[in-house]
Amino acid sequence: MSALFNFHSFLTVVLLVICTCTFLKMQFPTILEQKTGLASPCQSLIVSNLIAIDLYFDNPGFRFRGFFWKAARIGERLSPWVAVGCLSMGVSIIFF
Repeated sequence: MSALFNFHSFLTVVLLVICTCTFLKMQFPTILEQKTGLASPCQSLIVSNLIAIDLYFDNPGFRFRGFFWKAARIGERLSPWVAVGCLSMGVSIIFF
């Protein structure tokens, strides 16, 4: 059964994505350093906000990369809650 139709599997996939993105960001910080996908931080200062928004919505690669950046941010800021979720998920998978 697909993870979209089974809520328990969906939560497992979401927790694994959050944990994986957080781990990758801690090991390789340059991978998810810029969520917009611009070449350098100085370039975002040169480009006006309107053009940056247009670039963000025009290129699906930026949104895809931004999703993983947000998952890593959730893992960084809510790490105690994510850890509790992973432990409870592991216990439920082993025993239920």
